[in-house]
Amino acid sequence: MDISIKTFSLIGSVILTGLSAGLFLAWSVSVIPGTKKLEDLTYLATMQSINRAILNPGFFLIFFGSLILLCFSFFSEFNHNKLTFWLLLFACTSYLIGTIGATGIGNVPLNDQLEALNLSKISQNKMSVFRKYYETNWNRLHQIRTVFALVSFVLALLALCYQNSKITSL
Repeated sequence: MDISIKTFSLIGSVILTGLSAGLFLAWSVSVIPGTKKLEDLTYLATMQSINRAILNPGFFLIFFGSLILLCFSFFSEFNHNKLTFWLLLFACTSYLIGTIGATGIGNVPLNDQLEALNLSKISQNKMSVFRKYYETNWNRLHQIRTVFALVSFVLALLALCYQNSKITSL
């Protein structure tokens, strides 16, 4: 395999995984604390709006592109550098299970439940109960995917650093 394609995919996987981890971490330290201060109706309406807005090409490129490039990168290292291969395999597995898995199995179904709510037609009591259920579970799952995205990023970064040290020592 051409070294430039391998290098490009490895650098791309580090960049996209870093962007994904950064997005989730920034959300954890800014949006979550801010939304905790909102009234139930405002919180639920805000989350409905955000959940609709985030489904865009930029988010999909970062979210799924990370996995695609991590997979490509670890496959390209299979017969070349074992340490880089294992670092990238663990980064890819962490991202797939912890980030995409938590999102697909947890956050997305919660978002679908929220989307199905007609906020103008439910009682304040039902709204409060749903908010507590949604917010508690969504934030817990978000923290899980954030940690796994950060782990994936660090592992991919280590793979890039190790790969770079091997190339410069030639």
